[in-house]
Amino acid sequence: MKNASVLVLVGPSAKATDLDPILQSAAEQRTHLSFLVLGALPRPPVYGYGMAPYGVPVVSDSWQKEIETARSELTETADAIRNRLDVAGSNGDADTLGCEAAELASIIGRRAATCDVVLISNDLRANEIIFRNAVHGTLFQSPVGVILNPGSSSPVIAPKRVFVAWDTGLPAARAVHAALPLLKEATEVIIGVFDPDASMGQDGENPGSEVARWLSHHGCQVDLQQYPSGGKEIGTCIQRRATEAGADLVVMGAYGHSRMRQAAFGGTTRSMVEQTEMPILLAH
Repeated sequence: MKNASVLVLVGPSAKATDLDPILQSAAEQRTHLSFLVLGALPRPPVYGYGMAPYGVPVVSDSWQKEIETARSELTETADAIRNRLDVAGSNGDADTLGCEAAELASIIGRRAATCDVVLISNDLRANEIIFRNAVHGTLFQSPVGVILNPGSSSPVIAPKRVFVAWDTGLPAARAVHAALPLLKEATEVIIGVFDPDASMGQDGENPGSEVARWLSHHGCQVDLQQYPSGGKEIGTCIQRRATEAGADLVVMGAYGHSRMRQAAFGGTTRSMVEQTEMPILLAH
């Protein structure tokens, strides 16, 4: 992803040395990395003395110390990342974002609006609420895609082989558009269509051929594959086929069904977000 701007979301426990593969790849691609260290600040514990309307709110003395400690952790991590950027000679910056967890999604969405893609470090998975808000803030409140599971060695911002999980839904089309700069630089793009319905009202006469033809016009080396799921969960099939193809990155649409349905019954997006082995780019 040459000359791009990437918003990298990390947590206060992130180790700057673990970011070296991303820094090296970014330097080679002339990519600007904007690191944002996320943390949820403790909510103010408010107590009341007396009965309304004459009660007096009282804030615990320890709350301010907790706020200062949390902000100090974010600042220390951001400083360590800035030092690592200087050592690696990479173009980038680092900032902090500490607020209530419910506010994270909208703020991240605004920050993501002026970058090319968002990359979320796996250390954020340690806090499920922050991780979920980071993913949903990017997918539902920004125009760009999000990359999960950058790993320690996989060149996620310069992948050589990309597996596109394709269907005719709008999220899948948006994911391919979001990933187009990566696909154009890859040496091979595998279009994987699972359980294709070769009818005019569904996937067309040759499912996947239209997107394969379009990417070929962009100069991509495309290989179209149609797979039966055999009744297995599609997320599992995607991971297996992508691994067989030696893919560095999976590209797919997210939340073709509602988030409530995915949360209650599961689904492809949920299983792919929860897995940590395969790097993946999602867009909605």
